Amino acid sequence: MKKLISQILKFGLIGAIAFVIDYSILYLLTEVIGLHFLISQVVSFSISFVFNYYFSVVWVFEAGKERNAKEKSLFLSGALIGLGINEVILYLLSHIGNVHYMISKLIATFIVMIWNFITRKYLLEKRKTN
Repeated sequence: MKKLISQILKFGLIGAIAFVIDYSILYLLTEVIGLHFLISQVVSFSISFVFNYYFSVVWVFEAGKERNAKEKSLFLSGALIGLGINEVILYLLSHIGNVHYMISKLIATFIVMIWNFITRKYLLEKRKTN
């Protein structure tokens, strides 16, 4: 139980930093550069995913730096599903629900954070026990 609490706290810290990266880049690309927010979202999510992936592997789940191709492809698949969840939520809330895209992003981030923790914990810890 202590290990799980430690992982959740570490995951939260890394997630918070990744969120600042994601949210800031989304805002800059949309408001300063002028890209549509759904395009900006793909770029910002991708950059924050790389940061989050590295620190999840090395620090949160302490699985080391060694990754095989199958595991990397599973992580990438999980990230693409997370990106898809983000895009759908942003589209539905912002285009259909008339919610500002930055508010929609907050909601999407919370949902994807849960997705990320569950999938990464399963993938990394399953690998360590095999």
